[in-house]
Formats: sequence, structure tokens, C-alpha cells
Amino acid sequence: MTEGERLRRARIWIVVFMVGLVLAGLTAFPLVTESRWLVWWATDRGSPLAGAAAHLPSAVVWIQQVHQGLVETSAKYPFLAYGTDWLAFAHLTIAVAFLGPLRDPIRNIWVLDFGLIACVGIVPLALVCGPLRGLPLWWLPIDISFGLFGAIPLWLARRHIKAVEYGRTDSTPNAQVTAPA
Repeated sequence: MTEGERLRRARIWIVVFMVGLVLAGLTAFPLVTESRWLVWWATDRGSPLAGAAAHLPSAVVWIQQVHQGLVETSAKYPFLAYGTDWLAFAHLTIAVAFLGPLRDPIRNIWVLDFGLIACVGIVPLALVCGPLRGLPLWWLPIDISFGLFGAIPLWLARRHIKAVEYGRTDSTPNAQVTAPA
């Protein structure tokens, strides 16, 4: 595989990650609407997920409880949604940071390392904060999967960039290093 092809593939994986961040950010804004859709999908007999939801009654109860909590909080304390607005903003801002490695992957590979560290950090966050906040244990793998699915494109991009970097180092003749006079 050529250097150009590797860099093109790395950029594709970076864009995939950025799109995921943007989508995750945008979905943090309309939580009441999204939870209403989930309740419909889980309870309406005409929905595509109705059959699966019938086999997961605790999940349906949880979705209904989350929706009710969001509705009540939105009605009584709408300012609390400002916290999820900041969550959305953070996702969008972090996506912008990946423009650096998109432009110059080798020079800005550290941004991918930062992203990978953040993806790994999702695991302890979910395992500690999820139970503290009363989330059911079966929900934790769903949250943890965001770190896993985020790490995959970053790891693939990093692998291509490192191969290019290694190829550049490997193809240059060993230069004599001399001390300054």
C-alpha cells in the first residue's frame, strides 16, 4: 500500500470518528423528543422494535422512566437541560480538534492518542458513575460501547499513520550524526 493510500485511509477513519462525535453531540439537544420516540418504538405494536421490546420488559420500563424523568425535569427545571447543551457543545468542539490530524495526520497524531485515551476513559466513568446515578447494570455495556466504537476508527487511522511514519524512517539511509563544532 502506498503512502498516499495509507494517508487517505487514515483520513477516512478520522472523518468517520468526527461524524460520530458530531452525531453524538447533536443528539444531546432533543432528549425529550428522542426519549418519546424510544417509548413509541418500545411500546407501540406497529413499531419495528415492538417484538423485541416484548422480550425485554425491564428495558421498556427503564425507557419509560427515563422519558418521564426528562419530561418532568424539562417542565419544572428547564435550566438543567443546559448541562446537556454543554455536553453537545463539547462533542462538537472535540470533533473540530480532529481537523488537525485530518490536515496533517503525521504531525497531529497526538490528537488521535488523546481520542483513544478518552475512549478508554469511558469505561471507568461508566462503571463508577453509572451505578452511582442509579443506572441499571445492563445499560453500562451500552455506554461502554461508545468508547469501543469510537476507538476502532481512531486505532485504524493511527495504524495507517504509523505505517507511513515507519516507512519514511525506514526508507531514509542512516545518516551520520555529528556533534556540532
